[in-house]
Amino acid sequence: MEEYAYILDYMPQGLPGTSYAKRSPICYAVGEDEFKLFELVPKEGAKIAIEDRVYIGKDGKLRSEIDHVKRRVSYKDLTGTAQTELDYLVQNLIKKNEDRYVKFFNDAGPINIKKHLLEELPGMGKKTLEDFLKERRLGKFTSFEDITKRVPILKSPEKLIKERIMLEISDDERRRYIFISK
Repeated sequence: MEEYAYILDYMPQGLPGTSYAKRSPICYAVGEDEFKLFELVPKEGAKIAIEDRVYIGKDGKLRSEIDHVKRRVSYKDLTGTAQTELDYLVQNLIKKNEDRYVKFFNDAGPINIKKHLLEELPGMGKKTLEDFLKERRLGKFTSFEDITKRVPILKSPEKLIKERIMLEISDDERRRYIFISK
């Protein structure tokens, strides 16, 4: 369960297209750990800005900005601003949690006899995978920079992770989820 989320869009006048009488402030946010998307109801008078980290967990005493989670939403429900901001925030969350994703690169194994989990990353083909696994057998990777130095064909591993996360968030029809929780 998500404890914290980052604000993707804040609409103090409510959603456009709803009747004026029913309008109330609303936020779209992405969860910090599982990348779940939420529609949040802010507390009255709360000062909220895009990219703010807010508490959405169960302990009501810790909720200073958000009154409650209204619902989970899909990528298609987000505003254009929220979709654009999501790309940027996912990239920042990956950098912030680099150890988690380097561990993924170090621990990922075969899915079945014909496919490796790393091949699920956009841009990771057979040749890149071979080079990567050969280098990984020599020792675990310590950072994205270490991966890039030791496997030059893999120019930016964090971008591969970001692209995969964005695919998982935006495509509800995926067969396999690696980084997000549905």
